[in-house]
Amino acid sequence: MGDKAKTHNGAAGGAPAADRPATVRNVVLVGHSGSGKTTLVEALAQTAGAVVRPGRVEDGATVSDYDEIEHRQHRSVQLSLVPVEWGGYKINLLDTPGYADFVGELRAGLRAADAALFVVSAAQEAEAVVGATRAVWDECAAVGMPRAIVVTHLDTARTSFAAMTELCGRIFGGEDPDAVVPLHLPVLGPEGPDGHAPATGLTALLSRRVHDYASGGRTVTAPSEDELPGVEAARNRLIEGIIAESEDESLMDRYLAGEDLDVATLTADLEKAVARGVFHPVLAAAPAPEGGTQGLGTLELLELVTGGFPSPLERRAPRVTTPRGAAREGIGCDPRGPLVAEVVKTASDPYVGRMSLVRVFSGTLRPDATVHVSGHHANGGPGAADGGPGQDGGHDEEERIGSLSSPFGKQQRVLAECRAGDLACVAKLAHAETGDTLSSPEDPLLVAAWAMPDALLPLAVRAHSKADEDKLSQGLARLVAEDPTMRLEQNQDTHQVVLWCLGEAHQEVALERLRSRYGVQVDAVAHRVPLRETFGAPATGRGRHVKQSGGHGQFAICEIEVEPLPPGSGIEFVDRVVGGAVPRQFVPSVEKGVRAQAARGVAAGHPLVDVRVTLVDGKAHSVDSSDAAFQTAGALALREAALAAPIHLLEPVAEVAVLVPDEHVGPVMSDLSGRRGRVVGTEPAGPGLTLVRAEVPELEIGRYAVDLRSVAHGTGRFSRTYARHEAMPPSVAEKLRERSLIDA
Repeated sequence: MGDKAKTHNGAAGGAPAADRPATVRNVVLVGHSGSGKTTLVEALAQTAGAVVRPGRVEDGATVSDYDEIEHRQHRSVQLSLVPVEWGGYKINLLDTPGYADFVGELRAGLRAADAALFVVSAAQEAEAVVGATRAVWDECAAVGMPRAIVVTHLDTARTSFAAMTELCGRIFGGEDPDAVVPLHLPVLGPEGPDGHAPATGLTALLSRRVHDYASGGRTVTAPSEDELPGVEAARNRLIEGIIAESEDESLMDRYLAGEDLDVATLTADLEKAVARGVFHPVLAAAPAPEGGTQGLGTLELLELVTGGFPSPLERRAPRVTTPRGAAREGIGCDPRGPLVAEVVKTASDPYVGRMSLVRVFSGTLRPDATVHVSGHHANGGPGAADGGPGQDGGHDEEERIGSLSSPFGKQQRVLAECRAGDLACVAKLAHAETGDTLSSPEDPLLVAAWAMPDALLPLAVRAHSKADEDKLSQGLARLVAEDPTMRLEQNQDTHQVVLWCLGEAHQEVALERLRSRYGVQVDAVAHRVPLRETFGAPATGRGRHVKQSGGHGQFAICEIEVEPLPPGSGIEFVDRVVGGAVPRQFVPSVEKGVRAQAARGVAAGHPLVDVRVTLVDGKAHSVDSSDAAFQTAGALALREAALAAPIHLLEPVAEVAVLVPDEHVGPVMSDLSGRRGRVVGTEPAGPGLTLVRAEVPELEIGRYAVDLRSVAHGTGRFSRTYARHEAMPPSVAEKLRERSLIDA
């Protein structure tokens, strides 16, 4: 990480870098959309010798964003693996989407990685961008994942490395901002016409040496006399931060006594602190200039990854159980141990078919081997961490492993095996879905599922044509199996097929994948909220069904009384007929007809609830009365009663819990009130965070997953659960009628 001697070669020459777990580094890149993660991955691949031209492989596709949808939308929408070899190490770079709609891909990257690079752009709106990434930073901190920060876009006018470093220390460092300090300082070149001086090199603070990249490759020189005071001040702060996190308690005394600590000791302590997840260096990076081979800071980053980030041997594997939930201890990163691998991503390739990205935690995965597939959910979505097949709708299958490969853009490089600590793509796994565990058939195991966000933005769809109807169910099922952040619902009340997503961009990608991957054209339609109807006052009704058309006729007459009941009562049927006016055998028929009509609705086509229907009288015929006739009469009686009483619409109300930073509590509460919501309380939810609880009609929060991002500047998240149905205000009901949203 300083000026350590390393072999800066890529894959050329020598044994494969992934021959043992100690030589593997799994690193996920995290950052806001537009921060430059994909560009950085490509720059690192170029520096490692994996590509000749920046961001390109032999077929012209980028090494990371090679999906057709990504090309059209000009943004990352899925997790991408870019493996490179450098200095005897295999580095698996996991490039994640920065847009909030694809946080499921980010969580998969965090699961597969052992360390994280947080990429922040000096050219973006700093406070909002860095703040939106804070939740992910806290997730990594909770599990002790090592983190470093990379500042990009320093070639843009009016950018400042020092200002961005200070901001990262304040937001990410929290109570310990001295744990977030620069490892290098940018060296600025001549000012351009706009007055901005681009970075042309880096000063390594520990070694006091300048790494000059002006020529397109790194050369090492000494700093000028004018630069030394600033270098020394930053160096002292870095050393103090390292010593504060050092396991060697004697270093502080030696430093305070004025001893000049040697670089080797400081570097070793720095690497240990980074690997333990308690110290977070800040670096700068930029792609190589035209004709160059090394981008600014890319060598320093590779040195940090290989020297400061832990190997899979140093990271604790997720909790492992048997499929029945019994804890299984002693699972470590051992290529000779029992096989434990997890599918972290599932995708469909138009030429290869289904591809599964797998992280091997223990054992060795080999082509053509038979594996046991255990899953938490029948649809592939990770669920409760403790859920086994008997508790959680999980599944158990056995299938044969296809070919193993290592992806690089659109290419797939064949692997002979994948050992513990490494990642690989497995072709044509028919049953394994995202979140499933692969293990030995003789020793089936299950890895605890990782947390996924709830999909809270509905997208109602219908087949575009009759031909699409036949393919729609299969296409949707495959889509949900690939992406566990999507949820499929067949709503029995509205008879709609609803795909729940994380945001509008997530919806766009889902529709595009249905069309391009599975050949299914669908139309998006307005999502309908399941409303209910109830009586606003008691009423009576008479159902008369008398027909005679020759031969056997139909005769049934019944009289009913209807009265409203408290919310949640459902439909109650009471028989008060005396004297046999309605024969005993036909009373259930009347009830059946009443309940069938209640299910269809009596005013606007929504189910009728919370009423008591009392059968009080009727007439029958010894020959022409029948079960069907009294069913029809019961339905007619309920409809007639509805004409004599006010019918109220009931709307579902949700309990909403919104977690936001303290500074956004006011706007969030005001927004909820504007949605006819009732704020029922607030409570502290951690340093600088507040949980706002409210009850809001579901008609008002259909797009809340999108709107909350605007209100809380991307820093809020929420959950919702159904509470009850309650009467809708007449003015709102009238507006809905005018918009024809409640037509039968």
